Amino acid sequence: MVSTSPSALRDGGRILDAGALTAIHRYPVKSCRGLAVDRARVERAGLDGDRRWMLAHPDGTMATARTQPGLVLAVPEPGPGGLTMTAPGMTPLQVAVPSPDAEPMAVRVHRWDTAGLRAGPVADAWFSALIGADVRLVHLDDPDRRRPDPDFSDAADRVSYADGFPLLLATEESLAQVNEWVADGANAVEGPLPMTRFRPNVVVTGFPSFAEDGWRRIRIGDARFRAVKGCARCVLTTVHPDTAAKGREPMVTLARHRRFDKKVWFGVNLIPDDLGAEIRVGDPIEILDAVDPSDGPRR
Repeated sequence: MVSTSPSALRDGGRILDAGALTAIHRYPVKSCRGLAVDRARVERAGLDGDRRWMLAHPDGTMATARTQPGLVLAVPEPGPGGLTMTAPGMTPLQVAVPSPDAEPMAVRVHRWDTAGLRAGPVADAWFSALIGADVRLVHLDDPDRRRPDPDFSDAADRVSYADGFPLLLATEESLAQVNEWVADGANAVEGPLPMTRFRPNVVVTGFPSFAEDGWRRIRIGDARFRAVKGCARCVLTTVHPDTAAKGREPMVTLARHRRFDKKVWFGVNLIPDDLGAEIRVGDPIEILDAVDPSDGPRR
């Protein structure tokens, strides 16, 4: 089927530029501050440099801003051979990509087991002091190690330390609708909410709100993607990205308007099909295959 979006233009059955890519975000360290970029290369496990580092508790379970909100204040700056980390009240930290003979560590992202190489005691101490918990910084030395959820992916698909899938897409129109709902609710003082609450990799515009629920295949510039599953949201969205303070929104509002199967939803997860392609802010968006979005996100 073709897109149900009224903004889509058609020429002999081909859907033309129905929208545009307005922002690209990479998150070098899982749960830390994201970085806006003008362009990015599409790799099998996600955008180049996205979520190639993460923090883990000593038992290997992931440490994220869900329970350690101070992580959102840590700012990674990628450079040749590693990262520079800054955070309020902290001395800047230089972190080198671990050598191949560095200490390996088994880690777990939600229910999925994977692994990485430890960055070392200096990095561990810096992050532990930042959040007041004993954590280890690990680097994804092999991005082909982990597969996305088998129920929604092919055998050759891979994912980084992202929660579930290589990329997350959100639309400006859906955020605008959420903010309208927030403004009408009891927690209006918390709005309007910025897109950074939802931590997408790509942000697009030019479609009705929540049209992405029905998307199945899209093209961003020269890169094609499968839209494999909606994104169930969690308490991380309630953490203010600039202060690390926790609130109630957008979860309260999403629970009123976007509740399906006892979860709340915003955005759609993507798996790339054109590896090595580069996407750029301003690229056209084409909806190559879609279904009626009225039943909500694929889940």
